[in-house]
Amino acid sequence: MIELIYAILAGLTISLISLALVLLVSLREKILDDILLPLVALSAGAVIGGAFLHLLPEAIELTEEELIFPTILIGFIVFYILEKSLHHHHVNKKGEHAHTFHYMTIIGASIHSILDGIIIVASFVVSIPIGIATFIMVASHEIPKKVGDFGVLVYGGINKKRAIIINFILSLGLVIGAIVGFIISRNTEKATEILLPLAAGGFIYIGAADLLPEFRKEIDLRKSIIVFEFFILGILIMWLINIVFHHVH
Repeated sequence: MIELIYAILAGLTISLISLALVLLVSLREKILDDILLPLVALSAGAVIGGAFLHLLPEAIELTEEELIFPTILIGFIVFYILEKSLHHHHVNKKGEHAHTFHYMTIIGASIHSILDGIIIVASFVVSIPIGIATFIMVASHEIPKKVGDFGVLVYGGINKKRAIIINFILSLGLVIGAIVGFIISRNTEKATEILLPLAAGGFIYIGAADLLPEFRKEIDLRKSIIVFEFFILGILIMWLINIVFHHVH
């Protein structure tokens, strides 16, 4: 039961941080342009670093050898299909494609938040260090995504106050996912063994196919260097977590 409590607290933390950032952006819209690319770069580093330094090693240890890499590949493909079928990009800037996608944003955000909640609780079931690493990975891509979702909702015709409320409610899907994931893990013996490599494949897709291309668009050399430093910082954070908590696992 302690794993579920940790996962719910993690989900609520992400939801509240997302809410605070969205409120800030709603008051000072220029902030979005200033912080988006560094956030995306940090997210890419954390997601890719976490997948390779935490989830993959743990998945290799827990999952049967003949299943591990096919399951990772399936995770990669599932996240690709999920994104394309919902016509939604995780880090859209305000207004980009918003007039056609704001309803799909609501559906996509709900599904993705629930899936992230399932992954978080499955990670805490394995160990606290893996759970913390996964929490940071989810937070690093979910928070900037929520800012982008807010922009899409507003551009699609929803007033700011309602968009903020909808965005926060959608982020609570993390808590629903945590509860669902905990029930699954308790009733299905191999659930965690499958969820970890699936999550690893999904996070590799998010980092490599979704986030990296966004901050690679920066053409100013000085800004590109700064953004790249945030990318490396994301990887270093996951590496440091690996070192600090290695003795716990």
